[in-house]
Amino acid sequence: MSTSKPRVLLGMSGGVDSSVAGYLLREQGYDVVGVTMKVWPQDCISRAEDKCCGPQAVADARNVAHSLGIPHYIVDEAEQFERLVIDYFSSEYQAGRTPNPCVLCNEKIKFGNLWQKAEALGCDFIATGHYAIIEHHGGRAVLRKGADARKDQSYFLFSLRQKQLLRALTPLGAMSKPQIRDIARTLGLKVADKLDSQEICFVPGNDYKAFLRSHLGATAFHGGGIYDVDGNFVGDHGGIELFTIGQRKGLPGGSAQPRYVVDIDPETNSVIVGTAEDLVSEEFEIDRVNWISRGSSEQPIEATVKIRYSHPGTTATLFPLSGDRARIELHEPQKAVTPGQAAVFYDGNVVLGGGWICRQTALAPA
Repeated sequence: MSTSKPRVLLGMSGGVDSSVAGYLLREQGYDVVGVTMKVWPQDCISRAEDKCCGPQAVADARNVAHSLGIPHYIVDEAEQFERLVIDYFSSEYQAGRTPNPCVLCNEKIKFGNLWQKAEALGCDFIATGHYAIIEHHGGRAVLRKGADARKDQSYFLFSLRQKQLLRALTPLGAMSKPQIRDIARTLGLKVADKLDSQEICFVPGNDYKAFLRSHLGATAFHGGGIYDVDGNFVGDHGGIELFTIGQRKGLPGGSAQPRYVVDIDPETNSVIVGTAEDLVSEEFEIDRVNWISRGSSEQPIEATVKIRYSHPGTTATLFPLSGDRARIELHEPQKAVTPGQAAVFYDGNVVLGGGWICRQTALAPA
């Protein structure tokens, strides 16, 4: 006998969040199907042992699914993950930018390629354990910050299109982390007190430099010179891939004031250093803008902008430009506006949209 319940494909990482999401969805009347993505090539399994989507995560997800009485599948996304996320991660550093792989993974993998698996299993929605609120209002979706300000992950979902948001469910959005753990303990789930991952899932020890050396090989690094903002040569470096805007460690000494990386020029493979004051920006541009709760318009708009996930947000005026670009004028200058990172704009707790920070005018010598 076929069920009339709406069916949802739940991404299960083996952590407490996605586990409790499965329970909540089941209690809300959904027919839940659990799925864990294998994103690691066979030769990388050892480094994935205790990572999200690694062997232990798969085992934990399978055990939780069994406890909840829902089916569980493993889908192999290793090839797509390598192409769409890891290669992007590496190429961004090679281009002198600082990537945000979690945004790309959500857009291209979790709410992208995984939809084909969801359709094949007869699912109407895809659900995750993100701390964000997605509301469906007829033919439009609204993305809001999660109720737990310390865990809010709406920033990482800014690039989802309306079509993706309309088939997405985030049952944890209105809850706090302590509430989630309490539910897991009440259910007797073994993952109730499992620690949260605090790093990029495919970068062991959060050492991205070591990962790049392993993934790209030392010969792929773009060495060059380090210059100050006046064009004076300071020293040599082993690759622009080893630097990010705002970085202080690993720079030559001998300066009266602390030095910071203030620009990275991929055209000349130059790293530009300056003082803390040189890190300050009053405006910048973004590209690949995705509007969620507001159609693209030529009219300026006031909003709160986050220039990185950990940024508290600051007021700004957005000026849409031609194509999918926009100029952001900050009402208060901000430090370390970093090319490659996402700038996400909010109206209160509603995500209006976001885009990717572009590199500003070169400071490097001609």
